[in-house]
Amino acid sequence: MKDTSAGGGRLNRTLGLPTVALYGLGNILGAGIYVLIGKVAGFAGASTTLAFLMAMVTATVTALSYMELAGRYPVSASVSVYLHRAFGKRWLSTVIGLTMVGGGVASAAALAQGFAGYLNSFISVPTMAGSLGLLVVLGAIAIKGIGESAIMAALLTGLEVLGLLLVIWFGRKAFTHLDVGSLVAIDPAVGLGGVVAGAFLAFYAFIGFEDMVNVAEEARNPSRTMPLAILFALLASTVLYLLVVVVSTTLVPPAELAASDAPLTLVIERSGVSHGVFLSVIGMIAAINGVIVQVIMGSRTLYGLAKEGWIHSRFGLVHRSFQTPVTATLVIVAAMIVGTVVLPLVALAQLTSLLVLAIFTLVNASLIVIKRRHRTHGGFMSVPVAVPYLGVLLCLGTITVQVVIW
Repeated sequence: MKDTSAGGGRLNRTLGLPTVALYGLGNILGAGIYVLIGKVAGFAGASTTLAFLMAMVTATVTALSYMELAGRYPVSASVSVYLHRAFGKRWLSTVIGLTMVGGGVASAAALAQGFAGYLNSFISVPTMAGSLGLLVVLGAIAIKGIGESAIMAALLTGLEVLGLLLVIWFGRKAFTHLDVGSLVAIDPAVGLGGVVAGAFLAFYAFIGFEDMVNVAEEARNPSRTMPLAILFALLASTVLYLLVVVVSTTLVPPAELAASDAPLTLVIERSGVSHGVFLSVIGMIAAINGVIVQVIMGSRTLYGLAKEGWIHSRFGLVHRSFQTPVTATLVIVAAMIVGTVVLPLVALAQLTSLLVLAIFTLVNASLIVIKRRHRTHGGFMSVPVAVPYLGVLLCLGTITVQVVIW
């Protein structure tokens, strides 16, 4: 491997709006539906759709805050920079940046296990071997370059969307006699506690838009590109999620969904398709996509923290040929491997949700402070001041209820 350079190394601006939007959409879709829909059904029962709706509201409000902040400060290690602009506390920015990295590591470890679950639906491979093999290969791809990584993510996203559209199409009979009231009712078998626990886990399905802002320094016209990409990714994922959840919980009892390692494969087989192996393949692709995005997010966050002088400068080393933060990428992949070995899928997803909700609380709070100090700015959009206040309340409320349930 060639020498790296620290101080003068710059990331390569190669990403346009479509690529960034697909990059974020792929991360959102990969985590939520293909890997966790069955686990959410295990908590929320017949109220799984309601659980996803509750998670969607919390995520959407915070996404609006991110859209304004991404336009104001289009930089890597974005969350840490937002907090530093608001509170001026280096230690807080560093801790939250590393917390975000921890959430990404836990998320990727969960997705790697989800990949192995779908892989086992047609090839018998030890779960640990499948998970670790995936992380090593994708780490190498991320080191090669952001262009290759993001384009790969965009291509894989197309296949993810195709898989979900096939589930909706083949399961369309679920909409024939749909009782909308039952979708938002609380299942007495699980109670409110079960629905909230399901919503907490379902929240994991919507995260991903916050990772998009960490490639701002590799995007063209980032002040405009980043907010619009977040908007498009969240809208598309929300529509697909709700349709797929309705189909899945109508065709397959929640208990059976919860017991399956390849839940959407089971759903499409129940819709009348003789073989759902192709859904297992797409489920693997979704997990791959989610992992590659988390590798990029974690490494760029470490790079950004090093660039600000908040952690060791070695994490800011950029490879002269690949123009990627090699040291940061290697550390992130190693941490993901440890996470995969140590914790099970649901625990990893719950840990990710908890960490991300804590980060979202502070991001919304930072926007409140920033809007007070700087009413005018050169960003692409501004949201009403009530948005970040509502975001703080929703995120703290979700955390509090979940802690009480635990």
